[in-house]
Amino acid sequence: MKVAIIHDWLTGMRGGEVVLDALLKAYPEADLFTLFYNPGKLNARIEERKITTAFTNSLPGKERYYRYYLPLFPTAIESLDLKGYDLVLSSSHCVAKGVIPHPTSLHISYIHSPMRYVWDMYYEYFPARSGLKFFLLQTISNYLRTWDVASSQRVDFFTCNSDFVGKRIQKYYRREYQVIHPPCLPEGFRVQDHSKQDYYLMVSAFAPYKRIDLAIEAFRKNGKKLILIGGGQDEKKIAKMLPPNVEWKKGLSRTEVIFHYKHARAFLFPGMEDFGITPVEAQAYGTPVVAYGKGGALETVLEGKTGVFFQEQSPEAINEAIRELDKINLRRRDFQRSVDRFTEEKFINEIRKTVDRHK
Repeated sequence: MKVAIIHDWLTGMRGGEVVLDALLKAYPEADLFTLFYNPGKLNARIEERKITTAFTNSLPGKERYYRYYLPLFPTAIESLDLKGYDLVLSSSHCVAKGVIPHPTSLHISYIHSPMRYVWDMYYEYFPARSGLKFFLLQTISNYLRTWDVASSQRVDFFTCNSDFVGKRIQKYYRREYQVIHPPCLPEGFRVQDHSKQDYYLMVSAFAPYKRIDLAIEAFRKNGKKLILIGGGQDEKKIAKMLPPNVEWKKGLSRTEVIFHYKHARAFLFPGMEDFGITPVEAQAYGTPVVAYGKGGALETVLEGKTGVFFQEQSPEAINEAIRELDKINLRRRDFQRSVDRFTEEKFINEIRKTVDRHK
């Protein structure tokens, strides 16, 4: 089989790129296609692959401002020439699933999320309700929603990272799906006991829907130490909110991030996410999770065993959940049972079986 793998953009190693890396491991001869590629931002397996980019990769300012070209993305993804490929695998959280495969190709799409900024989280990203900007965004979003639904018919079979995402595939695209949990950990990973220090942890991109503001307010009230690791679009806003007991660490190495995972008393996950790799990583180091009880966290955290849920996005609910966590008897075997569901080998085997079943 001649295989093409499509990924929205290659600008850094986040959860979607971890999935992409496993897809490339499953199909080592595959060619890689994308809208944008910033060299030096990804791991060796991705950067050493033959990478073909759309015309968007030549646009000015694409390293920092690529998201501003969103209205061009459908045209750009459709411009990729996939003639001659037997199998097309799209890894999509934006437009990758909208490529135009050859009529004889099998197209299987792995959906991280339907385009969240034009569907269920539109008003979180674009809160304005009036003015010229509002009407421009409404017009663009209406076009993107129409294109998103129409282009879903180019996919032969949908897979996704969680049942939470799958239900949105059914709702927006009227299509069936298969859940294949993403590859968060290497095969054979063993959970170890680590000494815990007196701090709580949040590792996250600084985006509105992550609800970092909520975690900050909860810890402003409880006075406990919280360490924030990450960065992104809301950095300036977050920096102005920090009380003395909340520390922001930026630009840490992977080794340093893992150190913080190992020794945190608990991991905070206050937003509603499609899946969320970070709670799995926290559990891998024996660190329990305090999570909002909606979305992908319900599929990754074992309530009362590897973490607790709060049902209302408020500082008070978070602090009550932290108090509840102190009553739980944490056992390593529960953490092991939880993370065994999210290994790279399991992901690769499921992807290959799905392809074999449909080709």
